[in-house]
Amino acid sequence: MRTGKIDVDTPGPLVTDITAQVQGWVEDLEGDGLLNLFLPHATAGLALMETGTGSDQDLVAAMERILPRHDRYLHSHGYVVHGRDHLLPVLVSPSMIMPVHGGELVIGTYQSVVIVDPNRDNNHRTVILSFLQD
Repeated sequence: MRTGKIDVDTPGPLVTDITAQVQGWVEDLEGDGLLNLFLPHATAGLALMETGTGSDQDLVAAMERILPRHDRYLHSHGYVVHGRDHLLPVLVSPSMIMPVHGGELVIGTYQSVVIVDPNRDNNHRTVILSFLQD
């Protein structure tokens, strides 16, 4: 198994596209296998989504409906609405597995690998990558 990491700044508002960084890491791989991505942070997750067509803003609006910003959360450290941020990984997983064929990441035409991160107290994230070759 081959492992590595990608360091990313997530300046906001919610979605940071890391497709190019993931594809760059995969470029050195050969053959077929599975790529596991893991984001070891309590307030962020990984997703596949279309970006740049309004979907980013739609996700922000959906998050406001599902996990509204207010001070009623019991989790209390950090900024006032930080409690909702800790619920995000329940809805947006902090890990994903993607296929690699012939040394290339298999991804749909309109799909991007993104970090979903509402936490503005910490904009630095690390994605752990593990490649298991067939």
